[in-house]
Amino acid sequence: MPTKKIPMRMCLSCREMTPKKQLLRIVKNAEGDIFVDDTFKANGRGAYLCKSKECIQKCIKQKMLNKQFECAVDAGVYEALEKIANEL
Repeated sequence: MPTKKIPMRMCLSCREMTPKKQLLRIVKNAEGDIFVDDTFKANGRGAYLCKSKECIQKCIKQKMLNKQFECAVDAGVYEALEKIANEL
């Protein structure tokens, strides 16, 4: 029986390839709303971050989501990421 392929994604901050389920997913949907997707199933363009304080802090400090989604990201999204980083 062949082994199942594990989907890999690149962390926006550290640029390392990691299994998708070990990352945080941030989504921009068709309406332009940007939010943290806990289900990994929301429609839209996704960006991935490692679940580490260093990667999340770097993303917040350099406003990497603004560059990734090519728009101004609401401060609430960065606050949600900050909250997640503090829980780690």
